[in-house]
Amino acid sequence: MLYQKQLILLVLLAGSALPAAVDRAHDVEDLTGQKIAKARFSTDVATDKYTPPEEMDPQFWYDLAYEEIAQRLELPQPNAKKAKNIILFLGDGMSLSTVAAARILKGQRQGNTGEESSLSFEKFPYTGLSRTYCSNAQVPDSACTATAYLCGVKTNIIEIGVSAAVDFNNCTASQDPANRLTSIAEWAQNAGKSTGIVTTTTLTHASPSGAYAKTANRMWECDTDVEYYGVDPTECIDMATQLITQVPGKNFEVMFGGGFGKFLPNTIKDLHGNPGERSDGVNLLSKWQAQHPGGVLVSNRDQLLKANLSAVSSIVGLFQTELMKFHLEADEAYQPTLSELTEAAITKLSQNENGYFVFIEGGLIDYGNHYTQAGYALDETLEFEKAIKLARDITDIEDTLIVVTSDHAHALSIAGYPGRGTPILGLNHHDIDVNGVKYAVLNYAVGPKNYLDSEGNRIDLSDQIGGDDFVFPGYITKDQGVHSGDDVGIFASGPQSHLFTGVMQQSTIPHLMAYAACIGSGPQVCDAE
Repeated sequence: MLYQKQLILLVLLAGSALPAAVDRAHDVEDLTGQKIAKARFSTDVATDKYTPPEEMDPQFWYDLAYEEIAQRLELPQPNAKKAKNIILFLGDGMSLSTVAAARILKGQRQGNTGEESSLSFEKFPYTGLSRTYCSNAQVPDSACTATAYLCGVKTNIIEIGVSAAVDFNNCTASQDPANRLTSIAEWAQNAGKSTGIVTTTTLTHASPSGAYAKTANRMWECDTDVEYYGVDPTECIDMATQLITQVPGKNFEVMFGGGFGKFLPNTIKDLHGNPGERSDGVNLLSKWQAQHPGGVLVSNRDQLLKANLSAVSSIVGLFQTELMKFHLEADEAYQPTLSELTEAAITKLSQNENGYFVFIEGGLIDYGNHYTQAGYALDETLEFEKAIKLARDITDIEDTLIVVTSDHAHALSIAGYPGRGTPILGLNHHDIDVNGVKYAVLNYAVGPKNYLDSEGNRIDLSDQIGGDDFVFPGYITKDQGVHSGDDVGIFASGPQSHLFTGVMQQSTIPHLMAYAACIGSGPQVCDAE
């Protein structure tokens, strides 16, 4: 009986997509005649929905299917070689709905309807899904997830590089060697490979910190932060200090991102004209330069592009005091793009004949989704996919494994039967709510604006929506959008990429990369040689 009720409701809801201008309210009855619900649905006139003429011919879809079959049949046999190089691309907060919306925006920017477009990494031959929950949280943050995909162990929310035996803010437990983890960056260094981190957030942000930090609180970015949370910074070393003075951070040959302030005392200004944040008087960048006499520090695009990467031993780029700016807001002459950072990192690290591991993060996708400014989130995703395409183009697919994934999802939806080619950042002209008001194509479950009038009714957004900086509606009002617990995608290309298929624990990802490159203490493809 329950199945029958569900079936009837589904049939009725499916009917709402029919091309008729209706606003119906029905008492729904199951097969016995019992009233079980009141379903209300509405549609706008749908006959104006655009369909590309060629797609009206069934043969178009047959031909497309045959083409995709041929592509799959022509795929080379899985590359079972050892991976000399590993590139891990991390789209922070890049849910599958973000991927789909960005794909559509890419196509629409090119003058097409958009839905048929593809992102560069969607063309990788192997895909899978990653399960993102934390040890103590159904919906994760970027700290516990970074520990999973970089250290190979799930841990508690807000913690990095330590096991789930450590409680939040517990300095003592985080110092216990039994609770401290190593990352794939350290495994790579132990194998003689070069290593680096690249991010559009800060070098001490949660995601890149998974490569080097061990902390019971992701907020302990500098000594001032540690003290703010009631912990002695001389007992629990802040993340910026760990990066500069401890293994594996101090051995990174490339470090690109924002966050200049975390490395300087509050008595001096950084190269962007803002004071540092440290209370201990320590200039960590002076320490780094003393440890790396052949290294160079750059702070803007011009300096980066002019750096002689073949002559320097290592390079640090700190391009903003805090987060790097959204691509849409950045001064293009001052702040380098993620593609430029990617190219510089690969160029430098490729000098090691033993290969390299590099972590590259499109970190501001997450911020765009948190602000529920989908225009920013999708543009950052498109900048991310450009960097991935560049990396695949300038590396050898025979020896370089590229893995693209996300740390967690966001509660972004694409819904309401909008017609083909409807602007993804616009209003859905093919459906209305119960009061006859059209609504946005993209919506968030939670966000800072719900666009309701004094009586709780939705307002018409026709004269507001459309700009890149538009704040999209959130059903539950909160100061910012929140993560969601969906699985996220994994896309892989190169040696052993065929292993990145199916549904896996997020913590399996670094072990698969280590297997492919014959590093770390776990199983390795070299074991079979």
